[in-house]
Amino acid sequence: MHRQLDFLRCNCVLFDMDGTLLDSRAPMHRAYIEWANRYGLDPALVVREAQGRRTIDTMRTFAPAGVDVEADALALMRREYDDTDGIIEVPGAGALLRALPADRWAVVTSADRPLALKRLEAAGLPAPPLLVSAEDVTRGKPAPDGFQLAARRMNSDARNSVVFEDAPAGIEAGVAAGAKVIAIAWASSAAGFGETVRVQDLRCIRPVMDGDDIVLQISA
Repeated sequence: MHRQLDFLRCNCVLFDMDGTLLDSRAPMHRAYIEWANRYGLDPALVVREAQGRRTIDTMRTFAPAGVDVEADALALMRREYDDTDGIIEVPGAGALLRALPADRWAVVTSADRPLALKRLEAAGLPAPPLLVSAEDVTRGKPAPDGFQLAARRMNSDARNSVVFEDAPAGIEAGVAAGAKVIAIAWASSAAGFGETVRVQDLRCIRPVMDGDDIVLQISA
């Protein structure tokens, strides 16, 4: 079920990137459709299952036997790095990031570090004070490792965090980490997102400080 709350209290805020802070669907779709067509795979299925997951994990799921998935993953990431056409900020993302204390938020993404920084720049968003990317964890989303690592690096605990996510794999990771999860449904239905708070985009989130706590005020 989706809970509608007026506020959430936390120690730190952890953001997914693609689909949460920025819309990168256009270059991501171009890259995965090209890869799927090369091997006669269903492009729509590959694109859908790639949402929120590391490239290497998607390749391991779909690549035919004998394919060098590490080489293919590297090639696809390079293609994505060179393609920023159509990348835009999710409404409200920049204002929210700039309103948060710089030492209390992080980006946790399934993209690698160079791609993440390139996309954030393309969307006009601030560089994160802390970035946990694909190469920082052994297990990608839906495993909770990335969110747990980010919280530890801020001397906190993921159970005291709020996670912003848009993809089922990422939402599952946030829930597994013990975080409070806000599902961004600006681009799609939030059906199947489970026990989360649902918002349309980031314009409805206003952070205020209450002592050492961050209080995220949520408006309709």
